[in-house]
Amino acid sequence: MNDLFSLEKKVAIVTGGNGGIGKGIASALASVGADVAIVGRNSKKTDAAVTEIKEEFGVRVLGLQVDVTDEKAVEQMAAEVRRELGRIDILVNNAGINIRKMPQDYELAEWDQVIAANLTSAFICSRGVYPAMKAAGGGKIINIGSMASVFGGALLGPYSASKGGIVQMSRSLASAWAKDNIQVNAILPGWIDTELTMQARKDISGLNEKVVARTPSGRWGEPRELGGAAVFLASPASDFITGVALPVDGGFSSNIM
Repeated sequence: MNDLFSLEKKVAIVTGGNGGIGKGIASALASVGADVAIVGRNSKKTDAAVTEIKEEFGVRVLGLQVDVTDEKAVEQMAAEVRRELGRIDILVNNAGINIRKMPQDYELAEWDQVIAANLTSAFICSRGVYPAMKAAGGGKIINIGSMASVFGGALLGPYSASKGGIVQMSRSLASAWAKDNIQVNAILPGWIDTELTMQARKDISGLNEKVVARTPSGRWGEPRELGGAAVFLASPASDFITGVALPVDGGFSSNIM
């Protein structure tokens, strides 16, 4: 039964994998045997994450600095991962940003920046690894959405649009690539304690209290708690699951009050 969740001899790419949710997922995949390519903008953070994961789990870990909104850069990323690690079996599209403003205050360039970083990048990376996954006989793509994939928010215009798009894109890719034995799913994190949400607590008065009150588990989640869902969706245990958006939110989305 343990083989259902084993990722031995598999290679995973995690974008935004040098901190927060991405690092938690990269560590979880490594803990069950996957070699991991960590893609991040901050080379210092990436180097630190590479060293930490390599030392803790003894797998091969590759650090890459890539603009995931750039088609050519993503093509080069996929080629380098195949060259250095031999194959690509798993892609976690986690890279993303947020700019919090009221809708009337956004510059169009800011809207475009958030959509490009959160949604377009996930499409470019998915398309970029498709040939390698098809050649390998299958693969797993995990797109990181958000509770903003489901709920709106006054300060979340482009972010909510991008994360809602992640769910619909996942369903479309799942339908298109099922014949190639590529499963595409989304994880929708709830309120997770990361650098991004630390800033949100500064920007939005009373947010911490509201989140704790609404979440049946009575607390914020930790980045490592996304790991189990990611391992499941990356492993043979989920071979007949595709096009799904899985909340990992402590019950937030199921609680009306």
